[in-house]
Amino acid sequence: MAADDHEGAEGHDIEVHLDRLLSERGMTLTELAHQVGVTNVNLSVLKNGRAKAIRFTTLTRICDVLGCQPGDLLSYRKGSSAS
Repeated sequence: MAADDHEGAEGHDIEVHLDRLLSERGMTLTELAHQVGVTNVNLSVLKNGRAKAIRFTTLTRICDVLGCQPGDLLSYRKGSSAS
């Protein structure tokens, strides 16, 4: 694997569906952040697809609060980082 395979802010093909999940549940990002125990800024970075990583503990809490599975929150789409 080349060294540049992991560089750059948009160097992944993972899409985050947090906006849709929040809308479906009538919940704000602030409410979710409070219930999950993370900052609004950290959730905003995730929501906007700029996160480089997510801790499994945070993912677990998000799924618990939203009543969803990780696959409802994240999906893989080949070539989505090219935009």
